[in-house]
Amino acid sequence: MKPNDKAGAGNGGGAAPGTTADRNTGNAGRADKHTTPTANTPTITTDVPARLDRLPWSRWHWMVVIGLGTVWILDGLEVTVVGNIAGRLSEQGSGLPISSAQVTGVAAALYVAGACSGALFFGRLTDLFGRKKLFLITLAVYLAATALTAVSFSSWWFFVFRFLTGFGIGGEYAAINSAVDELIPSAYRGRVDLLINGSFWLGAIGGSLLSIVMLNTAIFPMNVGWRLTFALGVVLGLVILLVRRHVPESPRWLFIHGRGEEADRLVASIEKQITDEKGAPLPEPEGEITIHPRKSIGFTEIARTVFSRYRRRAILGLALFVGQAFLYNAVTFGFGAILTAFFDVPTASTGYYFAVMAAGNFLGPLLLGKLFDTAGRRIMISGTYLLSGALLFATAWLFSAGHLTATTLTACWCVVLFFASAGASSAYLTVSEIFPMETRAMAIAFFYAVGTAAGGISGPLVFAGLTESGVVADTALAFCIGATLMCLAGLTAALLAVRAERRSLESIASPLSSAPGT
Repeated sequence: MKPNDKAGAGNGGGAAPGTTADRNTGNAGRADKHTTPTANTPTITTDVPARLDRLPWSRWHWMVVIGLGTVWILDGLEVTVVGNIAGRLSEQGSGLPISSAQVTGVAAALYVAGACSGALFFGRLTDLFGRKKLFLITLAVYLAATALTAVSFSSWWFFVFRFLTGFGIGGEYAAINSAVDELIPSAYRGRVDLLINGSFWLGAIGGSLLSIVMLNTAIFPMNVGWRLTFALGVVLGLVILLVRRHVPESPRWLFIHGRGEEADRLVASIEKQITDEKGAPLPEPEGEITIHPRKSIGFTEIARTVFSRYRRRAILGLALFVGQAFLYNAVTFGFGAILTAFFDVPTASTGYYFAVMAAGNFLGPLLLGKLFDTAGRRIMISGTYLLSGALLFATAWLFSAGHLTATTLTACWCVVLFFASAGASSAYLTVSEIFPMETRAMAIAFFYAVGTAAGGISGPLVFAGLTESGVVADTALAFCIGATLMCLAGLTAALLAVRAERRSLESIASPLSSAPGT
């Protein structure tokens, strides 16, 4: 095996410039070359990225997916449970002096604000101090805040710890997406990212069904059941933490920060595990990269990189996140109110409809994910966005014409969100792979915060009156607004999406620390 780290080495080859993926993408797939020279500093030449990308799928990769990806299930569980228990919390005897409007309004807004703040705060720390430290810290914040939410005795206590729960979850998005993309081989990166982000909806299904059991006063007292739902989130989080302790630091982050020998040893141990499992030698890695190690990158350089050097990619990221945020608010904001107001569905039964819709959301990334690695990012991202937008336009027409029942409307939503969920998950994939290594977590955090703010702040302001007015035309208009923004995002992807399938992260966007000529 080639030596991986050569102090003071000259310029190595680019990031796998001779790979099949590079040759097949032609000029459109060429990396955006740029350097930030650091005078009189040693360089590190390494093939660590190529070694990680050529690994076959293994039990080790499943450990990464389970340890890092399953936290999205907790996010889906959190959001859904709180929405479903709002009515119970406001009832006398719940043990918490709070109104339903405060749960779905103030507490929900604080959760969103916490998620946005946490993403930005922990995103910066993730780039500075490493993926592993932060994905352990953010999960610890989530666990502590959720546990303290379960023992709420006052509305202010509930509000504070809803904010802190969101703070931890927001930080998870930056730390986890960074680590996953940097550890998963390039041939599988698209489908794995989509599956992980789509697993939010497994949590949503669980939250919907769990709330039905936990709120049953024949099983649990009124002031106990809702607390146990939060306690269960803590238990699941602790199980995830046990697995996550075995997930290593990103070798890519290590060598960028001057810890090349440590990165080499870590990759060698992973290779040994996989070789022992497969019983066959691994193929030789192709390509090296030479970098000037840097401890940190300033905000000014990060902003210049994302919004000036990669302006077209920044526009793409914003379009994808805002489009999916508004579509989901058009459909899901006031979900129960729409079924109750227009189809006389009992409030206690809306959870069943939501569980069915959530299943459609999960199946999209699960069944379509592989195509993002084979058919390609551009066709799949633009296709899922445009198709879901067109289908939502059709749903709006059927709804306004009076052709739908509660069951058929839910079926329409399932089909729309089957494609929209794959598209929305690909938004996270996109912003995590199209910017340089040193800015990755911060870029994820920024676009996540923008999308979350659009969905959690602008969305409700736009859709609240429309979906709650009881007027068919107003609700149909809400659908059309979401569909329009989704289609515009799809057109943007058709023009600007990066052909990142099966390519190393370093060939998609060269690290800022790359030595001249690499």
